[in-house]
Amino acid sequence: MHVFGLTGGIASGKSTVGRRFARRGVPVVDADELAREVVAPGSDGLRAIVEAFGRGVLKDDGSLDRAALGALVFSAPEKRRVLEAITHPLIARAGQGKMMTLAAEGHGLACYEAALLVEAGTADLFRPLVVVAAPESVQIARTSVRDSVDEAAAAARVRAQKPLHEKVAVADHVITNDGSLDELVAAADRTLDAITDALKLERYPQP
Repeated sequence: MHVFGLTGGIASGKSTVGRRFARRGVPVVDADELAREVVAPGSDGLRAIVEAFGRGVLKDDGSLDRAALGALVFSAPEKRRVLEAITHPLIARAGQGKMMTLAAEGHGLACYEAALLVEAGTADLFRPLVVVAAPESVQIARTSVRDSVDEAAAAARVRAQKPLHEKVAVADHVITNDGSLDELVAAADRTLDAITDALKLERYPQP
């Protein structure tokens, strides 16, 4: 099974592209979903986070308060590195397990969607690499609305990641999300067709 990568910045439209790939029939393993799984109540990941950051990052029901944790780590690079050292190995292990399952089911192609592929130094494991890019001002505005935070907090979250132009520089395919949703979907379709053609795989049908 061939696995290609999908990445981008916060609120760049990466998830929308991933959903389009999935709708066309490509199995998509989403690192964000894995990240939630590995810190579920009772998990080793959640216990490690509480040990590192205290019980203030828990909700009353004992689950992770992602907003409280985000407020801690997005403004402090050293704390973000501590969090990543806990979660990244767990996410990678969970992702490998899902890919092994997909391969055993007979899939010829899969997509690994992760915001930090380039930052983690693993982009070359998932070629071709698709990067979804959007202007920083658009990212900040979308993040502010999506996460219910002010513009300064949204900007801190956007700028905590590697600048998008650095991700674009190492991409095999770039999808620029500066237009309508229909334009984004059409660009995603063109990219997926280009990937399957290059790998000499049958194109996935249009839904």
